[in-house]
Amino acid sequence: MKLFESEATKIFALGGLGEVGKNMYCVMHNNEIIITDVGITFPQGELPGVDYVIPDFTFLKKNESKIKALFITHGHEDHIGGIPFLLQNIEIPKIYAPNQAVGLIKRKLEDRNIRYDNLITYNEDTIVKFKYIEVSFFMTTHSIPDSHGICIKTPNGTVVTTGDFKFDLTPIGPMANLHKMAKIGSEGVTLLLSDSTNALNSGFSTSESKVDETLGEIFKSHHGRIIIATFASNIYRLKHIVDTCKKNDRKIAIFGRSMENNIEISIQDGYIKHKEIFITPEESNSLPPEKVCLLCTGTQGEPLAALSRIANGTHKQIKLKEDDLVVFSSSAIPGNAISISRTINKLYLKGVKVYTNTSLNDVHTSGHGNQEELKLMIRLINPKYFMPFHGEHRMLKAHTDLGVACGIPRENTFVLENGDVLLMKNGKITKSDEKIQAGDVYVDGNRIGNVGNAVMKDRKTMASDGIVVVIANIDTNKNILLGNPNITTRGFVLVNENIELLKQLEEITKHAINKRIKNHVNYNEIKSEIITELTDFINEKTGRKPIILPVIMDIKRN
Repeated sequence: MKLFESEATKIFALGGLGEVGKNMYCVMHNNEIIITDVGITFPQGELPGVDYVIPDFTFLKKNESKIKALFITHGHEDHIGGIPFLLQNIEIPKIYAPNQAVGLIKRKLEDRNIRYDNLITYNEDTIVKFKYIEVSFFMTTHSIPDSHGICIKTPNGTVVTTGDFKFDLTPIGPMANLHKMAKIGSEGVTLLLSDSTNALNSGFSTSESKVDETLGEIFKSHHGRIIIATFASNIYRLKHIVDTCKKNDRKIAIFGRSMENNIEISIQDGYIKHKEIFITPEESNSLPPEKVCLLCTGTQGEPLAALSRIANGTHKQIKLKEDDLVVFSSSAIPGNAISISRTINKLYLKGVKVYTNTSLNDVHTSGHGNQEELKLMIRLINPKYFMPFHGEHRMLKAHTDLGVACGIPRENTFVLENGDVLLMKNGKITKSDEKIQAGDVYVDGNRIGNVGNAVMKDRKTMASDGIVVVIANIDTNKNILLGNPNITTRGFVLVNENIELLKQLEEITKHAINKRIKNHVNYNEIKSEIITELTDFINEKTGRKPIILPVIMDIKRN
């Protein structure tokens, strides 16, 4: 591509623009590429059978020799979840990550039997220098420890990427380093890439300490068993749940593998203390209810998560009691509201009390800053150009408007898509007319890229319209159909109630086969004729278009 022959520094995203998650951003100067984050998204119902969605690594594979390092801002899945898949496809010389993220990445690689020896822990004072590019870090506040923004100095200007952040003046963990942010801003920043997740929310986000107070009041006032569902990745929330249980003389039983992993790593790194407070599910059943807290996954109503199984009454170890209190210490991820409501309704049917996050109950706060915090970041960094990232298009647009309100000229802002390229030269930035390949890659199990658009189309069709299997026997010696075709359906119609329709499908199949075997037998022609005839008829009769799968058996009779 011509644009990569120029002396300009290139900035582009392989994920994270027009979506919440799948974050992956690159800065390239001459023969050096540095990557910031490599995340995943979890598919919604429109991607049946897909476990993860990851960025398209094609460009990086073609330019593998130019990659100098991968830098991680923090340890959430939408920033580190794609690392195992990246390492399986591309050689990454070094990965730099903060302490908590290092622990999570190591566990992730161990689970997939991937050995990687160049995982380096950085802190706020670390400076990494390459021939053209210099990278430094500043501490931010987020819902997981050791979250950082990254400052990238190039020959053509300075790029700052915030990672995920909020400004919490009374945080559970360390304060964000506002002084270092202001210092970076005073030295001159050409381009700011800033988190847009909460760009539609006005005001300031609630302090994590306010949630701590609310949970403390709940623990003091409720004398039965308390069940808390929260994000396993929200380490600071887990920390103050543990501290609150300690104060109120409650033991904690953990449910959910991701919750167990995060608790274990946080204990090892010293973020969570009081290891003695944790007990097994079996031990929790033998203690008085007022001495027990159950900590589980399932805040989004996931069918297989612990809370959903508890609500359904199918959990092997935990059965709900009438004096139980269930706390949803979380917010709904877009698209999950229906499944969450379903779980809450089931809990109410069991007679338990349920707390969710409302204006009356501050049992959750986001780890992402609202509009006033986004403005503060813009003012501190004081960039010449602005590119919002990590958000749906409406969020990016709203964040752009905030930037303009803070004095950035509209023509100096960029609302981009994955694959768009910014060219930075001598302190000036323009958008290139060329794009690089960037899209979604589906992971089904451990297989990467085997599930393409054609496969997804078939899965969606089977999910909505079902499948019709046609089995026919043909004597190729005599070019005749033997007996009647057999019609089998799954997810299309109820067989016992549609005998007449299936008989019609048999007759149409017989006609289609006889039409094609008069002179010679060509299996592809026969299958094509069956599919064409049945598709038109079924669509006319039912308005549906199931997948039609003809199976032709060659049976030679003497």
